[in-house]
Amino acid sequence: MTDVALACRNVWKLYGPDPKGFLTRRGVRPSDADIKGAGYVAAVADATLSVARGEIFVIMGLSGSGKSTLVRCLARLIEPSTGEVMFAGRDLLKASPKELIELRRHKMGMVFQHFALLPHLTVLDNVAFPLEVQGVSRKDREARAREMTALVGLEGRELNLPEELSGGQQQRVGIARSLATDPDIWFLDEPFSALDPLIRREMQNEFMRLQSVLHKTIVFITHDFDEAIRLADRIAIMRDGRIVQIGTPEELVLSPADDYVAEFTREAPRAKILSARAIARAKRNGEAIVGNIPADSKVEQFARKVEDSDGALAVHDADGKLVGVVDRAAVMSVLIGTTEAS
Repeated sequence: MTDVALACRNVWKLYGPDPKGFLTRRGVRPSDADIKGAGYVAAVADATLSVARGEIFVIMGLSGSGKSTLVRCLARLIEPSTGEVMFAGRDLLKASPKELIELRRHKMGMVFQHFALLPHLTVLDNVAFPLEVQGVSRKDREARAREMTALVGLEGRELNLPEELSGGQQQRVGIARSLATDPDIWFLDEPFSALDPLIRREMQNEFMRLQSVLHKTIVFITHDFDEAIRLADRIAIMRDGRIVQIGTPEELVLSPADDYVAEFTREAPRAKILSARAIARAKRNGEAIVGNIPADSKVEQFARKVEDSDGALAVHDADGKLVGVVDRAAVMSVLIGTTEAS
């Protein structure tokens, strides 16, 4: 990964009397038994990851897995016990309080599960609030706020108060507010989990539309694997404060690092995740080829085409190179859930 926007290395967050001293004495990598025996609780344990510029990086896990704590450590909203967090060319753990304030005001956008809108302010003033904190003139901040309000589909609602909006509309205001400063990185902590299923789906669509326009670097937290595979370029799965595996949705499904990841992904909709490349087999001698499929297309996109064909379809990569072929048997193995992990 050549263009890294955010990275952390060996980040720990322990709760107890002297976390930093304990980690120093134990050589920074104590076992879970050592941590528990010494009376500490590990909210984040030895986390290392990197996020590419323009990537949607999803951190997921069950409740209590440490995902929200890790993201707050990345933004230094929570003070890590030890480790390194690199952003904007510096280690955030060495940044002064003044530097952190400036970074959060100008470089970071944050959206949380609870909308935290100011109830006495209109939609426009809520969206403009971060710019007011920056000292931007009223004329300029209102112009930017109107632009962001329109971007999230709330044009005409600028003068409404939050109580006059639906839950989905309130979350749109929160998203617009977080984008008003044009942040370099966007942290979203389960932003849609409090919404009804239909509104949640609508907000996921809106999120993907915004990303197609803005191309932000995004760290997104969810406990919902369906949401993760719909949004993510890559996913980090956490358990008991530790990152168990990082990979694309396809890599997690086909090559789970352990039984926990395998169980986590067991009910995943494989037709939406697996690509033609993943299920392709070698072409047999003399085999008739009756069509072509792009290697990165998902099974759900070409299943009908394969089903309606009388033979195998060639799978080609972006350079036109033959990767292999797919046939009805390969597609059916995905649809009925018998694809073997590699």
